[in-house]
Amino acid sequence: MPPSLPTSPESVRLAKRLADLISCSRSEAEQYIQGGWVAVDGQIVEEPGVRVLPEQKVELNEGASLVPIEPVTILLHKPADALLPFNCADAGADISSVLKLIAPENLIKDDRSGIRFLKHHLHQLALMPPFETDASGLLVFTQDWRIKRKLNEDALKVEQEYIVEVSGEIIPDGLKLLSHGMSFNGKPLPPIKVSWQNEHRLRFPLKAPPRGLIAHMCEKVGLTVVSIKRIRVGRVPMASLPVGQWRYLLGDERF
Repeated sequence: MPPSLPTSPESVRLAKRLADLISCSRSEAEQYIQGGWVAVDGQIVEEPGVRVLPEQKVELNEGASLVPIEPVTILLHKPADALLPFNCADAGADISSVLKLIAPENLIKDDRSGIRFLKHHLHQLALMPPFETDASGLLVFTQDWRIKRKLNEDALKVEQEYIVEVSGEIIPDGLKLLSHGMSFNGKPLPPIKVSWQNEHRLRFPLKAPPRGLIAHMCEKVGLTVVSIKRIRVGRVPMASLPVGQWRYLLGDERF
């Protein structure tokens, strides 16, 4: 946590103090601070607007760089009990229950991205594509406009893979019906290669599935959904990402 904000009239914004200290522009000072290169009384502070007192020690860390902070994409294994609104990609949607999981202590130990965690990585994160409210599994957060465009404009081309735990007895030829011949909201569904993963779990590869589709399909063949987990978005799998933990998308990974 950053130092508490002094209320003294002698306090100044950290960015101004740093700019005066190292003779750089205010914008460069802000860039150093947001890049995690500035310490106040030995503690890294990443908020340029934090106010500091004259007696507080401000230091620019060794190796500080003005290289721009690149936009990041974050993959999170969402627990089922961290609920989301289905319209989570909409402006103003409350996604705080999952955003709080993106913290340094929840970053997987073997993250291979080489990216140093910054608070700036949490700014203007877009969550996509949409997700069932109580489902678990892979969530994609991104600051990268190219990935936003890919997952929005190509939503009908990007396959998502779900593992669905079910109860009940499937009707005769139910698997065949799940794969082809169903409709939803009055519109026929495209062919889907639904398959059994084991005797209680079905695999659904879907493109831009509307809310409630999986439960509707299962109900039509005599099954009740127990749980839903998304394990892949496009060509990016959740793989061995533990529940409640996250990692950065690697440079060679593509949706």
